[in-house]
Amino acid sequence: MNVVLCLTDDLPDREAWITHLHMRGYETVTADIKSLGTLKTDAWTRSGLILSHGAAKQLAKDGTGFAGWCRTLKAEKIAVLDETGEDFAVKGEFNGSVLKIRPAADGWRFAAEVAARFLDEEQGAAAGDPQTLSLLRLARRVAQSDVTVMLVGPTGTGKEVISRFLHNASNRKREPFIAVNCAAVPDSMLEAMLFGYERGAFTGAHQPNKGIFRAADGGTLLLDEVSEMALHLQAKFLRVLQEKEVTPLGGSKSVPVDVRVIATSNRYMMDEVKAGRFREDLYYRLNVFPLATQSLAERSGDILPIAIALLAKHVGGFPNLPSMDEDAIAKLEAHDWPGNVRELENVLQRALVLSGGRRIEAEHLMIDPLELVRPVARVEAPRRLAVAG
Repeated sequence: MNVVLCLTDDLPDREAWITHLHMRGYETVTADIKSLGTLKTDAWTRSGLILSHGAAKQLAKDGTGFAGWCRTLKAEKIAVLDETGEDFAVKGEFNGSVLKIRPAADGWRFAAEVAARFLDEEQGAAAGDPQTLSLLRLARRVAQSDVTVMLVGPTGTGKEVISRFLHNASNRKREPFIAVNCAAVPDSMLEAMLFGYERGAFTGAHQPNKGIFRAADGGTLLLDEVSEMALHLQAKFLRVLQEKEVTPLGGSKSVPVDVRVIATSNRYMMDEVKAGRFREDLYYRLNVFPLATQSLAERSGDILPIAIALLAKHVGGFPNLPSMDEDAIAKLEAHDWPGNVRELENVLQRALVLSGGRRIEAEHLMIDPLELVRPVARVEAPRRLAVAG
């Protein structure tokens, strides 16, 4: 989504909404209902729309109609803001393309993050911290080229999310995005998976297989935890990168491939090179453009946006989203999250169970799993001393 249009008519705190969306990486355009017909939308591929409930009613009464205006504005996601109420509430309409949001009196920040996440679910990277927003801006620029990317960072910090963001922001976005975890596949199987094989290349190869490189032709191939790849496979992988062609197992003819490679690792790669576990020439071939993700503790501004995206994932979409009070948000942002996003997701899943899918409060956030099973200490009544008669 390349733009979010904010209709200012009857929109409370409109400057705050516009600023918040801009800070979340959206290109924002403002207009009122009278000037809608003069907007130049030819350059827009699609847009998001945020407006007040009153403005939505005015558009519905117009000759074009609300749905007609949405088509004209290329609005695929529409957030309709109701007047502030005592409790946060959401309601989905038109097959999920419209989300009605009623902010709570003391929960504007939560409502604003919900709107930002909903307006472009395909953005693919929930972010609110300046460091992460800076990384995404850089990634968007990198995506416009076909350079190989080396993405490093601790486990669970969103390396695959950034990889998908790169793919979706590139000219290859309509082509395949294929991810392979090098640490999860045995070496013998990984070679066949990556390069493909001819019939009879090994026992059990009854049918030829083109392999993942050829399956990703025209698109993006993510090699997750590439530092786990065996040395003999690294040599063959290097040749594919250099020659842009792949030779299947048991074959003698090379096949050209056009693949953008993104490699990730949770290790410091120069240490792997010095230890002889990773080829130096392959490292420099992969490290054309290095990017790095940070631990969640170093980017606390991402915690609430990520939490909202995870909650929406586990409740079946934004229309089913429970609210979260300020104490709960403060508790999430105060924790250092040694397990990064995976730990955060576990905590939120427990909170959904404990809250019954309704408003999440601080007491529902069992960050230490032992809190659920730790026995309560039994307090014994004081003993009475016998008094001699």
